[in-house]
Amino acid sequence: MVVASGTPARTNSADTYFFMGTQKSKRPPNTAFRQQRLKAWQPILSPQSILPLLILISAIFAPIGIGLIISANSVQDLVVNYSYCETASNEFQTIPSKFVSYHFKSKVEEPPEWKFVANENGDKKCQLKFQIPNKISRPVYVYYKLTNFYQNHRKYVQSFDLNQLKGKAVELADLSPNCNPLSKESGKVIYPCGLIANSLFNDTYSQVLQGLDSTKNYTMSNKNISWKTDRNRYKRTEYKVSDIMPPPNWRTQYPDGYTEENIPDLSTWEEFQIWMRTAGLPRFYKLALKNEEDPLSDGKYIMEIGMNYPVKIFDGTKSFVLTTNSIIGGRNMSLGIAYLVVAGISLLFGFVFLAKLIIQPRKLGDHTYLNFHQQEENPSDVPIVPQLREML
Repeated sequence: MVVASGTPARTNSADTYFFMGTQKSKRPPNTAFRQQRLKAWQPILSPQSILPLLILISAIFAPIGIGLIISANSVQDLVVNYSYCETASNEFQTIPSKFVSYHFKSKVEEPPEWKFVANENGDKKCQLKFQIPNKISRPVYVYYKLTNFYQNHRKYVQSFDLNQLKGKAVELADLSPNCNPLSKESGKVIYPCGLIANSLFNDTYSQVLQGLDSTKNYTMSNKNISWKTDRNRYKRTEYKVSDIMPPPNWRTQYPDGYTEENIPDLSTWEEFQIWMRTAGLPRFYKLALKNEEDPLSDGKYIMEIGMNYPVKIFDGTKSFVLTTNSIIGGRNMSLGIAYLVVAGISLLFGFVFLAKLIIQPRKLGDHTYLNFHQQEENPSDVPIVPQLREML
């Protein structure tokens, strides 16, 4: 290649690749995706296309909402807030209406009553007497409900040692730092460590609903109330009794610490497994008892509850919940109401668009709404920035 004197050399891309050897082009591949030639579809939102969509949404959401409300309304339940049962006397008295709510197919003739009993040993019990006005088909569940308890706090949720729960004898040095400050005491490992275990709900619910008059007792069970995955995950501990001690809030149940006879077996302690599965909201229900085999006959019953769990320290409440279930769970109207609200809004906008189309129709692509002739602006009318005016 001959180059004239004083003229810079020019090479094409092929020459550059030939002389440079390994230089590659940075041009993207010639594909539809890389060159942005993919097919696209952009809908034209006209009243004629939106009206059928809104009507379809209303036609779908309205029946679903009605079905959810009917299903939730079929759930029968009794909720008693017994946080203030200690203020009751040792004789049955009517519970204030603000602490009670119930929903049954038949009318309740006698409102629920409560009684507080305390013995010399310091045991405190709350007895709830209530009427079941009609026969309730199986299954029947008993939950406890807590409010204003934030199990979803980040540090609280992480405060446990998984290896401990799996039964391993974790040394103090290998214990998860998430358990602090409840990981050790007096040189011994706290088992189980962490804030979740220490705050375990320990009110006791009698497994027998005592029937009054001619009503038979109704037996419930605390077996198979936790998730199957939890029952398989938790194992009996390999710790020696001399190496561990119970959490601080368990000292009432274990005043002398652990012994070979009373060391807890987490693989069978399903109430503990349920508590360790933390709730996402400050108001939650956790299953305590159930009976999936026998219906609950109508009549009067007494539920005895051991009062051990303090709720006033966090301005919360605790409630006894006797309920059935439906295909969508417990008695909750919120989901059905939400579906009906969406259906109503869609139907309302459908009528608005239909009225607009009838009263003031607009032809699609009408050029009269477009104005291509813009008046020339008077230079003297154009606002000038103060700083620019000073410079001029």
